[in-house]
Amino acid sequence: MPGNRVIDAMWDDSPIDVSTEVNFIWSIANKLRGPYRSDKYKDVIIPMTIIRRFECALAPTKKAVVNKYKENPSFPAKAMYRISGFQFYNTSEYDLAELVNDSDHIAANFKSYLQGFSANVLEILMSKERGLNFGEEIDKMDKNNRLLSVIKAFSELDLDPRTIDNVKMGYIFEELIRKFSENAEAGDHYTGRDIIKLMVNILLAEGCDDIFDDGKVITILDQACGTGGMLSTSYNFIKRYNPSADVRLFGQEINPESYAMCLAEMLIKGQNAENICYQDTMKADRFKGTKMRFVLENPPFGQPWGGKDAAEGVEDAVNAEYQKGFDGRWGAGLPGTSDMQLLFLQSAIDKMDDNFGRAAIIENGSPLFNGGTASGESQIRRWLLESDLVEAIIALPTELFYNTEIATYIWILSKNKRTERKGKIQLIDASNICHKLRKALGKKKNEISPEDRVAITKLYADFVENDLSRIFKNTDFMYKEYAVMQPLQRSYAITEDRIQYMLQSGSLSALYDEAKVNELQDAEELSGKEQKKLDDYLNNKDLYDSIVAALNEAISEKKYLSEKSFLPVLTSALSKATSDKKLIAKIAVGLSVMDKEAEIQRDKKGNIIFDKDSKDTELIPYEEDIEEYMQREVLPYVPDAVAFFEEDLSAKKPVIKTGAEIPFTRTFYRYQAPVASEELKKRFVELENDVRDIVSDLFDQRR
Repeated sequence: MPGNRVIDAMWDDSPIDVSTEVNFIWSIANKLRGPYRSDKYKDVIIPMTIIRRFECALAPTKKAVVNKYKENPSFPAKAMYRISGFQFYNTSEYDLAELVNDSDHIAANFKSYLQGFSANVLEILMSKERGLNFGEEIDKMDKNNRLLSVIKAFSELDLDPRTIDNVKMGYIFEELIRKFSENAEAGDHYTGRDIIKLMVNILLAEGCDDIFDDGKVITILDQACGTGGMLSTSYNFIKRYNPSADVRLFGQEINPESYAMCLAEMLIKGQNAENICYQDTMKADRFKGTKMRFVLENPPFGQPWGGKDAAEGVEDAVNAEYQKGFDGRWGAGLPGTSDMQLLFLQSAIDKMDDNFGRAAIIENGSPLFNGGTASGESQIRRWLLESDLVEAIIALPTELFYNTEIATYIWILSKNKRTERKGKIQLIDASNICHKLRKALGKKKNEISPEDRVAITKLYADFVENDLSRIFKNTDFMYKEYAVMQPLQRSYAITEDRIQYMLQSGSLSALYDEAKVNELQDAEELSGKEQKKLDDYLNNKDLYDSIVAALNEAISEKKYLSEKSFLPVLTSALSKATSDKKLIAKIAVGLSVMDKEAEIQRDKKGNIIFDKDSKDTELIPYEEDIEEYMQREVLPYVPDAVAFFEEDLSAKKPVIKTGAEIPFTRTFYRYQAPVASEELKKRFVELENDVRDIVSDLFDQRR
């Protein structure tokens, strides 16, 4: 039974040495120089590494598989798996070494050899839609006289499982992907292993002592698995500390190249290929009904799930799932259509084991604070806090990823919080815990070293407050939105300024709007509705002009302190232009301004009417008393202000005024006083003197 103690186990930073194998494979890449740019070497090297590993793995059973295929070409694939000993096989009599012996027909024979692989491997290697599209590379290498030398080099590479086990092969494959990702423009599908190791380290630091049980079945999911880095890294961690564990990896990926590489690595590790799915996570949960012990993922930032920029079918799928409420994955609500991060987060929670599930998810800053009180984002955060699902949020250094420099955060989610963490959330500022790289890799200029990883994990596991770690109650990040208004007190007058203000504020725009008229008249073509609108404006022009003229004739400095006293005066002034009481009342409002000398206006029942133009919004901490807040923060400045909590959840369209945000940056803000002007002047003088000395030295040298 899993406990909730802190595990005193850190990432082993003495990894298996794969430098010999990786350097050999990397040297083969040099054979592609000329026809291939360096960032395209992976299009050949990754598939060839997969092919060679599979070939070496299948060698002991190859003859039996070939014989069975000759005997019965329709022999079922799953039955053939039992003969091969793996979830893949090859029925061709060729191997890479044999292909080299017939150099004149090497391209055709190589393709024939590849066609002998089982369907799952063929999909990885040859598919254009969901694979590596390796067929095109074969033709390109053959045309440029590179195919023979590449095949010969790989035929000499020992990737036999009897000498290189799945763990070591996983390291080789990971290292190759890393090297190629560094070489590529942005490393589109790659999260650095330093980041992943930190995520795994923290995720497994507590509440996970059960992972060391003999034969323990451990399920791990990544819903945006890319090339499988998070799955592989967590697999390696657990297998190192518990070789007997049955670690089962699950992944969904929508990028075809990334999916193919991930699937290959899972097959290399002996994982069930059916658990790696080519599927948009927004459209479907391919593992419905399966709960996961761990979820790790780095979903896309700022990727729309709705609107014109969303992928086809995604918006409909998300909305259909939303209609299921908490029987689906988005029960807490939908965020704005421009960003699916909080949908991934909700889906991760849905997949977590109901008793012991834990998750580590990388997000940018938006999910922390985007959206107003009633927004989907705010309500999702509120649900997370009320459900006590967030254990910690950790700010990472910038310039940590290959393809982005923006601020990122690790969310640690748990359904297995230890007692001290219940009802609380820990914020950790690790934004400066890193080391500079000697050479930038894309946009990655920083890395999390082993020492940094230990330091950050310790901040998390210690669960104490200091300059870099703050602990809050969940309710500290929830709030109630109050409307604060003043009594309606307005003075009325017909002055030049007030007439202009009334016209600019649009009190008569329904009658006549010169800008709209010009816009409609300039249009090349009008709809029937637009034409009617234009006609109405033109028909009302005389009335509009007569009202304005009447007001200008009635200009006076006299001020009226109540609507009751002003309306007869205004009605009289407009008598030649209009007798429309509603229009006159609207004009009166336009000619009014807030005035504390004016009478407080009341309704027919004698209740004070509050001025909606004075309406302000106050976000009150969830557990704070509103009266105490008003006495402290509002009434000293606006003595007659009144607060209203306008939430109405029973309405046909519920009015929500309780929300949540997590102001991470503000929590760790440290005020720095500006440098005194005298000090700045001193520095400028010093700089001027330094420049003068440098220039002088340069001229002296020239002489």
